[in-house]
Amino acid sequence: MRIPRRLPSELAPAFTVAEARQLGVGRSRLAAADLERPFHGVRSSLPAGALDDVSTGRAQHIRAEVVRLTHAYASRMRPTEFFSHTTAAVLWGLPLPLLGDRLLDVSVSRPRRAPRGANVRGHEIDSRLFHLTVHDGLRLTTPASTWATLGTVLSPYDLVAVGDAIVCIRGSAGGMPGPAPLATLDQLRAAIDAGRRPGIGALRNAFGRIRTGSWSRLESWVRLILMDAGLPEPELNFDAYDGEGRFLGCIDLAYPDLKIAIEYEGEHHWMTAEQFQHDIDRLNRLVENGWRIVRLTKRHVFADPAEVVRRVSLAREQRAVSW
Repeated sequence: MRIPRRLPSELAPAFTVAEARQLGVGRSRLAAADLERPFHGVRSSLPAGALDDVSTGRAQHIRAEVVRLTHAYASRMRPTEFFSHTTAAVLWGLPLPLLGDRLLDVSVSRPRRAPRGANVRGHEIDSRLFHLTVHDGLRLTTPASTWATLGTVLSPYDLVAVGDAIVCIRGSAGGMPGPAPLATLDQLRAAIDAGRRPGIGALRNAFGRIRTGSWSRLESWVRLILMDAGLPEPELNFDAYDGEGRFLGCIDLAYPDLKIAIEYEGEHHWMTAEQFQHDIDRLNRLVENGWRIVRLTKRHVFADPAEVVRRVSLAREQRAVSW
């Protein structure tokens, strides 16, 4: 099999046909099988990601594919265009459900016409309804503006979960403080108040349920499931101590008055032997100090929320009797 000629080193992994032609790359080389054509007038030397990957890292594969495509599209992006909606959410690292396609959300300000083309989902947005910034070399909506574009895209729980992630203040007595929030609650409120937009009702309903203490999409979902079932709102990422003030561990969701800890068992708990050992020791410390542990999985949260409610309700009832 003939090996394609090496491309000029001046070309980025994704480049326009015009850039390549200026460097002397011929039509036959641009048509070679090792180059992808993600957009009209663009070539990419990177392999396409597998959107239908069924491995444990499926979400990571999809996210990487979207990020790769944004950099490819940026090579031909007009100065008036910017990334928005779910594409901007991916670029900000926000917790979305699995994406069903590889279309990029590309927007312009009205009265310009929405971009069109292969792998592009175009939008026209009133200039009063968004703010722009540059992140990782890409022009996109700010985190608050991004959240405000998702009112018609996400489910009520995921709209809250994305808001939680944007305003998250991460830190625990058992670890180093996390990064600064991407935006504040005031900035989310300002995005809602900027004017009428699609999904404004969903945004208003979600805003009052957003909390700064949720560290994951699963924690947001569990909290909302319990509240919608009429149970008290649990505390998020609660630092537990023993009677002598020694730190026992940070609990995903807790009812401290009843010493009930609700823990999500995700794949990250099994990533390394050290992490697994750390989690076992942490849960043992909590049990030894009188905590009741309710352990949940992704299947419970997304496929059987009634079981989440049953387990937590039972723990509360039993603790209330014996307490």
